[in-house]
Amino acid sequence: MCVWFGFIILAWTWSPHTDSKARNIQTSGDISPVPTKKKAILGLWVRFRVGVTVRVRGLGLRIIKQTCVRVCVQEAVCALNTLQTNVSVLDQVRRERSDQPELQLQAMRGFLHRTGLTVDKLDHLNIIHVTGTKGKGSTCAFTERILRDYGFRTGFYSSPHLVQVRERIRINGQPISKELFTKYFWEVFAQLDDTKDSHGVSMPAYFSFLTILAFQVFLQERVDLAVIEVGIGGAYDCTNIIRKPWVCGISSLGIDHTSILGDTIEEIAWQKAGIFKPGVPVFTVKQPDRPMTVLQGRAKEIGCPLWVCPDLEQYESGAGHLSLGLAGQQQRCNASLALQLSKTWLQRYRQSGHNMKNDLSHPSLTSPLISLPLSPGLEATEWPGRTQTLRHGPVTYYLDGAHTTGSMQACVHWFSQEIQQEESILLFNTTGERDSAAMLKLLEPCQFDFAVFCPNITETITENNADQQNFNVSVENMLTRCLDNQISWQSLSGTETKQGSESELLIKDRLPLLAKTRTNTLVFPCILSALQWISQGRDTVLATAGCPYLPVQPSVMAKAEPLREAAQVSVLVTGSLHLVGGALKYLDPSLAS
Repeated sequence: MCVWFGFIILAWTWSPHTDSKARNIQTSGDISPVPTKKKAILGLWVRFRVGVTVRVRGLGLRIIKQTCVRVCVQEAVCALNTLQTNVSVLDQVRRERSDQPELQLQAMRGFLHRTGLTVDKLDHLNIIHVTGTKGKGSTCAFTERILRDYGFRTGFYSSPHLVQVRERIRINGQPISKELFTKYFWEVFAQLDDTKDSHGVSMPAYFSFLTILAFQVFLQERVDLAVIEVGIGGAYDCTNIIRKPWVCGISSLGIDHTSILGDTIEEIAWQKAGIFKPGVPVFTVKQPDRPMTVLQGRAKEIGCPLWVCPDLEQYESGAGHLSLGLAGQQQRCNASLALQLSKTWLQRYRQSGHNMKNDLSHPSLTSPLISLPLSPGLEATEWPGRTQTLRHGPVTYYLDGAHTTGSMQACVHWFSQEIQQEESILLFNTTGERDSAAMLKLLEPCQFDFAVFCPNITETITENNADQQNFNVSVENMLTRCLDNQISWQSLSGTETKQGSESELLIKDRLPLLAKTRTNTLVFPCILSALQWISQGRDTVLATAGCPYLPVQPSVMAKAEPLREAAQVSVLVTGSLHLVGGALKYLDPSLAS
C-alpha cells in the first residue's frame, strides 16, 4: 500500500512542463520522440517496482522524488536533442550560414525576444567574452576561479559538455542542479514553442537554445558576472549578441572549423576579432605575425584597445614559482590571459562604484603586472578533460581533448613528459572535418604499444545516454572514420593490413558487439568496450561501475596478455573532447552523478 500510495502522489503532482504543447513534443526523421508525461510516469513506475522493496515506508517519497528528478532531466535532454541538426540537412544549413552568416545573429535576437529578454538586459551580466582556437575553455576556467575566490557569484557558459549537458551552464564553478536545469529548460522551451507559429519561424538550434538558456539562468539566479566562451569563431557566433562586455579575450589561434571560418589563419583571426566592441578592452596571448596583424587592424577599425599578455614568468619575478591547477606548458599563456581579464574586470567593478566583495586594494589592481595576491585561483582551477591524469591502480589515464594540430603538439609534449617506461596505449577518435592523419602523425613518436580506435559512442545500448547522443553524423560514418584512422596509423607505423572480412564495415541496423583487430591496432564499436579491453579488469573504478562486460573475439583477448602482465599501463585518450567525455563517464563516476 505504501508503494502504491507513493505512485499516486507522483502521478497527480509531477508535471515538468508548463503547457500542453510542451507535453507533446514531436520529432521528425530518425530522432526518437520525447516521452509523454504518461509514458515517463509508466517508465518510472517500472523502475520503481523493480528497484525498491516493500521497505520504503520511511524513504519511499524521497526515492520517488530522486527518481522523478532523474526522469525529468532525461526528458528535458531528449527534448533538447530534437534541436540538433539532422545529418541529412546539416550540409545545407552550413551552406546557408556561409552565404549569409549575419542571419544567425538576427535570428538569435528574435529567439531572445520571444523568451522575454532583450539584448539590453544582457548588459547586466557584466560579461567576460572569450574566443580563440585552443585554450579558450581553460582560460575561462582560470578566470572564473580567480573571480570566484574574490567572493563573486560567477556564471560560466562553455561548450561542449563532457558527460552531462548541465556542465555547460555553471554557477560558482558547479553545473547547475538537475532541478534548476529542468525548471529553466521547460520555461524557455515552452516560451519558444508557444511563439514559433506566430513568428513564422522554427525553434532555435541546439547551441543557440543553450546560449539563451544560459543567459536566462544567469539573470534569474543573479550572478555578479558571466564568463562566456564563444562556440565557433566569434563574429557570427550566437554568443556575439552581447553588446557591452566588460572585457574580451583571445586565446591561441590556429586552423579549425575551416568550412565556417575560412581556410587561412588570417580569415580565422578576422572571425575571432568579431567579438571586439567599441571601447571595450581586449587581451590576447602572443600570436604569429599574420593573425596578430589582423587582430590589430580589426581593433583599430572597431575602436578598442588591444594588449598582448606578458609571459607568466614575468608575474613571478621576485615572488617564487606560480603553480597552476591545469598541467601542460600551454596552460601558462592561458593563465596569463586569465590574470589580465580578471584584473581588468576587477578594475571596472571598482570604477563602477559597486560594493567590494573582498579587499581589492592590493597593488595588483594598479600595477601593469599582477602580483601573487590575485593568483591563488590559478592553482585551484579544475577543468576536466584537459591535460587531466587519473590513476586507477596499475592503469593511468591521460585525458586531453586536443583536436587541432596545435593542441595535439601540446598534448604530445605533455604526455611525453608524464609517461614512464611502461606499456602505453592510444585511444583516439576525431570528429567533423579535422585532419586525423595529421594528428596521428604527431602522435606516432610516442611509440604506443597499441593504438585503439572507437567512435564517440559511449555504449552500444544508448537508452540512458541522452546527454551524449549526436544526430549530426551517422553511426556508419563514425565507424568508417575509425577504420580510416586505423589505416592511417598502420601506414605511419609500418604495419601491414590484413585482408579479408576484417577490413569490411559490416554495420547495418545496429552496432557490432565484437572488436575488429589488425596487428597492434584495434577498432571497437563504443567507448565502454574499448576501455574494458584496455583495462583488462585491472581498473577497480571501471570494474565496479556496474557496466555489462561487452564480448570480444578470443583472438582480441589473446592480444591483451601484455596488458595483463604489465606493472603499469598508460593510456592516452585524445583527439576529441566528446571521446574524452565519454571515457570520463566511466572513469570518473562523480561527473555522471
